[in-house]
Amino acid sequence: MMKKAAPLILALAAMLSLYLASCRDTDEVSAPGQTPLVGKAAASPQAPDVVRLKKFSYVDSTGMGCEAFSLLTPVGWEFSGGIDWVFDNPGMPATARFRVKNPAGSEELEVFPNQAMFWTDNQMLLATFPVGSRYFGAEVRPVLGPQEALASVVIPRFRGKARGLAVVGSEHLPELAKALHAGAPQPGVRAFGDAAKVRIEYSLGGIPMEEEIFAVVEGFSFSMQGMQGIITNTNWYVDYIFSFKAEKGGLHRAAPQFQAMINSFRVNPQWFSRYNQLVEALIQAQIRQIRSIGELSRYISRTSSEISDSMMQSYNERQKVYDRIGEKVSESIRGTERYVNPLEGSEVELPGGYSHVWTNPLGEYLLTDSPSYNPNEESNGNWQEIQRKP
Repeated sequence: MMKKAAPLILALAAMLSLYLASCRDTDEVSAPGQTPLVGKAAASPQAPDVVRLKKFSYVDSTGMGCEAFSLLTPVGWEFSGGIDWVFDNPGMPATARFRVKNPAGSEELEVFPNQAMFWTDNQMLLATFPVGSRYFGAEVRPVLGPQEALASVVIPRFRGKARGLAVVGSEHLPELAKALHAGAPQPGVRAFGDAAKVRIEYSLGGIPMEEEIFAVVEGFSFSMQGMQGIITNTNWYVDYIFSFKAEKGGLHRAAPQFQAMINSFRVNPQWFSRYNQLVEALIQAQIRQIRSIGELSRYISRTSSEISDSMMQSYNERQKVYDRIGEKVSESIRGTERYVNPLEGSEVELPGGYSHVWTNPLGEYLLTDSPSYNPNEESNGNWQEIQRKP
């Protein structure tokens, strides 16, 4: 039995929004005259300080060949990574791992790949596939709670080489698991789900850092008749693994810039639809292992760019979960405001505290407090000032 798993990228908004809710009493937005928290455009003698954001689009060139997701990023920040296609797990053939980093500072948003696990009480199977081996693309390992999984799986694998690493805090987050429907009932199996976060500190290039890492543990168990009686198998996952970091003491202050990115995060519905078609095809064909990009490409070529009504409904329902969480958090966080973008016919949430906001057809945004600053005087970018949503 396999899990039809949407990639980790679909949960970013929910995860960061829940963190930001806990920071609402300490978040700040730069006051006029201070260096903005998000990317600063190149200044001229006549130009005031401005915040400049641009749309970043990630194209899944290895897999689907189309845009997978997009988000606003501060100009000057660097994106690295993307979606990795794996060859041994038909139920989860793609995972996301990427970073959005401020090269002039320490702030960084990072997404880690899902970790697929398998466990059983079938001792004959365990004799062939002991702990640490891989069984149909999943690592054989007893089920862990989210805090245990962070401590014994996530941190050693992704931060194990950090100097002076110490876990300074841990928190159970059942509301995160609930928001992501982790452990929601499924027919014929016993589903479970829970979530947590840890705060770690370490040294990076001689700079003291702090980082908060989130993770969800979810899965399902099912029983079947074996040679030695009833056995129970469990497919479980450490997924939605996500972190944000900054120089020690800077996480709360950097919250608005992370929020500007995450609130703009959108998955391409065409990519979402084709990915789920691919998962269905691989499972139905009972593919045990994809051995090459060429073989994967042949299956991808059979997916359709047409989005069925049921797939679009699934996509919209998932997106609404994140939108509702984002709206709820925005009501309690000072630091963002909604604007109407007439060029795209949509709304956008941007860092607050600025009296003038401009956009252009390229999907870029400029925020400033100067009533006399007009970006069209410095470029031919066809900038247009936009207004807050009433």
